[in-house]
Amino acid sequence: MAKTIAISGKGGTGKTTLAAMIIRSLLGKSPQAILAVDADANACLGMALGVAVEGTISDLRDDFLKEKLTQSGISKLQAFGVTCEQLLSESKGFDLLTMGRPEGPGCYCAANNVLRGFLSKLSSSYGYVITDNEAGMEHLSRRTTDNLDLLIIAAEVTQMGIVTAERIIKLVESLPISIGKIGIIWNKTAEAPQLDLKGVSILGTVPYDESVYKLTSEGGTIFDLNENSPALNAVREILQEKVAQVN
Repeated sequence: MAKTIAISGKGGTGKTTLAAMIIRSLLGKSPQAILAVDADANACLGMALGVAVEGTISDLRDDFLKEKLTQSGISKLQAFGVTCEQLLSESKGFDLLTMGRPEGPGCYCAANNVLRGFLSKLSSSYGYVITDNEAGMEHLSRRTTDNLDLLIIAAEVTQMGIVTAERIIKLVESLPISIGKIGIIWNKTAEAPQLDLKGVSILGTVPYDESVYKLTSEGGTIFDLNENSPALNAVREILQEKVAQVN
């Protein structure tokens, strides 16, 4: 069964780059590949991983509602499930599934039920499922994911960053899904603030890294990052020492 990790945080915290570094760090840690899920409406995980995105789940759901989704000999719901699999972007050691923009007007219940079943079945084929979420946790709140082994909140050591992390924690508590562990990674800093967040672990800190800033500014991928990158090494250390139960 796949180990499931989701990363959440407000825009600008480096959440997507952190998710990409986690994916790079976990490559080869399981005999099975990694499933990367981009669940942020501002989908950038494919860019960070150097993978072209051919289509999104949101486009597919829109076609479902507009009666455009048909395949000869099978029902519309079956066609939805078949087409979901075709949206996987394959790469070396991992596959990428992009969720796309939030739902629009109309009832998506039937499509989401199929999607939930598809994702559950799909996950069993992978060693890890790493999901890049937006701060609003839309993907999780729609229950297209049934449970998580670990939720990582990416945050900066600013007043706004701390408040956002606290709000995400409160939102998570209201969601009807199972989460094994919640932890914070303080990004772009060498020192974590002293906070009492009940039930939430401090997984560690990732230092500001000029090479990461340069990479993202110039449109490079996470695989262009030097092996000796301080940020990448910090992520590896966190995964090895603090997230042992999902390794």
